[in-house]
Amino acid sequence: MATDVVVVGGGIGGLATALALTRKGQRVTVLEQAPRFGEVGAGMQIAPNCTRILHEWGLLDEIKSLGVLPENIVMKDAVDGGVLSRLDLHDVERRYGFPYLVIHRSDLHGTLLRACRAAGVHLVTDVKVTGYEQVPGGAVAHVEGGEPVRGDVVIAADGLHSTARRLFSDDEPVSSAYVAYRGAVPIDKVAELDVHLKDVVVYVGPQCHLVQYPLRGGDMFNQVAVFESPKAKAGEAEWGTPDELDAAFDRTCAQVKAGLPLMWRNRWWRMYDRDPIMNWVQGRIALTGDAAHPPLQYLAQGAVMAIEDAWVLAANFHGDWDAALAAYNAVRPEHCRRVLTTARAWGEFWHHDGEQRDWRNQTLLERDVYDYTYIDWLFGPTATTPDQEPAMFISGDRLG
Repeated sequence: MATDVVVVGGGIGGLATALALTRKGQRVTVLEQAPRFGEVGAGMQIAPNCTRILHEWGLLDEIKSLGVLPENIVMKDAVDGGVLSRLDLHDVERRYGFPYLVIHRSDLHGTLLRACRAAGVHLVTDVKVTGYEQVPGGAVAHVEGGEPVRGDVVIAADGLHSTARRLFSDDEPVSSAYVAYRGAVPIDKVAELDVHLKDVVVYVGPQCHLVQYPLRGGDMFNQVAVFESPKAKAGEAEWGTPDELDAAFDRTCAQVKAGLPLMWRNRWWRMYDRDPIMNWVQGRIALTGDAAHPPLQYLAQGAVMAIEDAWVLAANFHGDWDAALAAYNAVRPEHCRRVLTTARAWGEFWHHDGEQRDWRNQTLLERDVYDYTYIDWLFGPTATTPDQEPAMFISGDRLG
């Protein structure tokens, strides 16, 4: 089957890239290593900079029907349970024109998959890409046990442990020593707990935090418990294990502790990111999504950035791949560098203890609910050129 674009990886970023480029008239083939398309995980948050794009693609109504439009993001102290700050999400939608929503990862992935099928994307599973090569007028993805797959361009959306990234950098994933436990349960499981059923709630604590919000129209309740692993800090190979979970939240309030028994104990996610790299394009091979910019999760922008990547690449494609890739490479690495480095700082800010915790709490308590100083650069329209990239908050306003 003739193809113009080869996308390696069938996760959220890969499918978004395939859909965006198909909408620009390209014949796209997606190569997925797994035997079937799907997403592992639980809930995720989608900010207005992403719902704006989903609206343009005609997917927002379906996404809204599968998710929840929370009323607020509420930040609380995990030790005493006190409210520290709040983001009014109705006002966020008014300000940015599009909603902030939460959804199960598999529901977002499923929506993108259905859209790709409807658009005619060629979806291939059980294919392991082992390497990449430039060829005249394009690039090829080398496939284990099969023929190379050629396209005018090859887009690598192959995740944190990307094979394609080795063409650009010899770096390795950076361990944060933090680990995430997740759990999405039927809403009746939290009927007796002191939880918010219409908000995203973040309890920030000493070297730990807990995020809670409803999913699937309010029929499910999602939690993410994150903590720094003493075993990781000690250099042990087996870290983030369930025995560390309860101990990490020992100092937290009753509301936090009540949620811990509902976490899945048979799987956990060690939290890695990578240092930013400022070049994602080599000839006709380009990186996208976590292959280019895997973040820590504190800004809830990982999948959002991948969808933005897809939209920006497509927006800059007007028949000339070299020009499109150059334009993409001129704007996206800098934006994502900001997100990666800010996410690291935001995580440190959340996890303060002692006097720094007191300072953090006071800083948050003094914030006006309708102060968007730290948000405008993130939630506003996605830049397609460097001159559209908004200024960040002023450098003197430190997160920690």
